[in-house]
Amino acid sequence: MTVISGKVAFVTGGGSGVGLGQAKALVKAGARVAIADVRQDHLDEAAAHFAAAGTPVLPVKLDITDRAAYAAAADHVEAELGPVQLLFNTAGVSHFGAIQDATPEDWQWQIDVNLFGVINGIQTFLPRMVKREEEGHIINTASMSAFVSLPGCGIYTTTKMAVRGLSECLAMDLKDTRIGVSMLCPGAVNTNIHEALKTRPDHLKATGYYDATPEMMAHLKSVIEHGMEPERLAGYVLKAVEANELYILPYPEFRTPLEDIHASVMAALAKPEDDPEYEARTARGVPGGQKD
Repeated sequence: MTVISGKVAFVTGGGSGVGLGQAKALVKAGARVAIADVRQDHLDEAAAHFAAAGTPVLPVKLDITDRAAYAAAADHVEAELGPVQLLFNTAGVSHFGAIQDATPEDWQWQIDVNLFGVINGIQTFLPRMVKREEEGHIINTASMSAFVSLPGCGIYTTTKMAVRGLSECLAMDLKDTRIGVSMLCPGAVNTNIHEALKTRPDHLKATGYYDATPEMMAHLKSVIEHGMEPERLAGYVLKAVEANELYILPYPEFRTPLEDIHASVMAALAKPEDDPEYEARTARGVPGGQKD
């Protein structure tokens, strides 16, 4: 079990949306919180909210794709608040369209933020956590796209399935430590993630997809505005962290699609009795093989 009260938490994407919801929940739970965000206006708005509530947080402007800047941010936060024990790798971006229409820059931007942003957080803070041998927890935000593929979501889905594999392996690697791992897989959340297009770096602007026009922004918002509120989602996250649960899947509407996907996988999977080499492989301890 991970105790949240009194811990120091670092939340990427903490200036708005899912990250801000997590920061609010963490503050209420008694954590000392640093919020990192690439947008200064979001940081300013969030910091003003917490200051007005009498629960100040530490705002940190950070591009999570910049490893050197990440290390400097970690040093700053730990100098101000103390060692970070709760790492929330929450920041993410999205840009949708068919894979055949994608540019290399479409791939690079989402992979840099959604995957390497998570990797950079882990690479920055995990060695510090391991060295201290204290209780800690890493929370990676993936998506239901880590399990369910949809047309037009190829790049986003690639990054989120990668975060799933990373999180599952990380939990295995850390099983004998005091550091827990959880993976949040949201469905629709009422946020402004569609505005992430405004933070896309100039050198990665070339796209085969849509532009950030007012009309497109309004359309994208209409798709998610009836989704779960960020603070409610954060409540599920904190409960899972406290219980040291790997999977955070608070969207029952995905139950049927997931059952269908796993049924198809199991139907396609070869049976032991149909493979004459099965016993020889499992006897030798081949990875994945079952041993009695």
